[in-house]
Amino acid sequence: MVPFINSYQRLSYGNVVKHVFPNREFSFTLPNDAYLRFKSFKDIQEFKTELTRLVPIKIDIGAVYNIKPKDKKSVHTTAFVPLERELVFDIDMTDYDDIRTCCKEANICTKCWGFMTVAIKVLHRALEEDFGFKNILWVYSGRRGVHAWVCDERARQLPAEARRGIVNYLELLKGGEHQARKVNIRGGVLHPSLNRALGPCANFFGSTMLKDMGVLESKEQWSKVLAIIPDESYRKQLDREWTENPSLSSMQKWDQLRSMLGNSKKPSLEHLSRDIIFQYSYPRLDSNVSIGLNHLLKSPFCVHPKTGRICIPIDPRRCDEFDPFDVPTLDSLFETNDANDALQKHFDYFKTFLEKLKSEILVKLRDQRLENEKTLEF
Repeated sequence: MVPFINSYQRLSYGNVVKHVFPNREFSFTLPNDAYLRFKSFKDIQEFKTELTRLVPIKIDIGAVYNIKPKDKKSVHTTAFVPLERELVFDIDMTDYDDIRTCCKEANICTKCWGFMTVAIKVLHRALEEDFGFKNILWVYSGRRGVHAWVCDERARQLPAEARRGIVNYLELLKGGEHQARKVNIRGGVLHPSLNRALGPCANFFGSTMLKDMGVLESKEQWSKVLAIIPDESYRKQLDREWTENPSLSSMQKWDQLRSMLGNSKKPSLEHLSRDIIFQYSYPRLDSNVSIGLNHLLKSPFCVHPKTGRICIPIDPRRCDEFDPFDVPTLDSLFETNDANDALQKHFDYFKTFLEKLKSEILVKLRDQRLENEKTLEF
């Protein structure tokens, strides 16, 4: 399903720097579960020929190295170094298993898919407005999550330390599975980035976490929320009142909790309801994927081997409309007369993304030409 020409255009970045595509790592997972890493190709034709020959069930894309990855055994391990890679983010639904009540592990539904929608909204706006990135491609993972590829040149060339700084800036939840309170924002004034994120997080918390998932419906669920409150007397009072009044809805219980905390004279409780909203709604990142340059990520438009769904791009401006259960599958494409027609709108969006990326490439080409002209003049 891979659109070869368009994929080559993205991964070669206009071939302005000649080594970018030939030194790019690819990995293939074959039908017999064999995993082939450090594959590389001199051009699109060689890539297409090998893909057609092996027919992998999964394609992953890695970094651009200082030498061709297929030649890595010809040099010492320390001499094989990644030079650049897109700044990527991997948001996986299993990281929300401690708070979602509808599904677990690899299973998803339209309720919990809202976590991915919020993640796209919050992260896309932060990457654009706080860091000034312009070329951000969101892709459905094919199963239970989403991936973001930040393709701006300055993002691709970030060292690991700078990537770590961006991840630390975007991360909000801290602490392991045994720590009840994972969000602890000091003071009432939010950082502008968090202030922007609060809107979509609060909307999702009210409509999905309270109404659809009922995180305060049962004692088992509300105990997790009450455990976040550091004051034992408040926990016991709310627990007793909710136990004695089983007809109270999640929304009514939330109003009680928020009123009690808001009227508290204790500074540590005044804004706790806001922190609970963030803990139950804010994006959860796999930091290692974003920081390490040698990590690989599934290629757009490949087929997920477990679900058969195509890893199609997601328009962040219309992410509310995205339904993972409407995504074309390999079986559905075999059943149609024209597979390309079934994927056309997704190809078109990818081409639109490439047009934006092309403008940055043209600027680089112009700058190179002007630099060459200056050299000739000298």
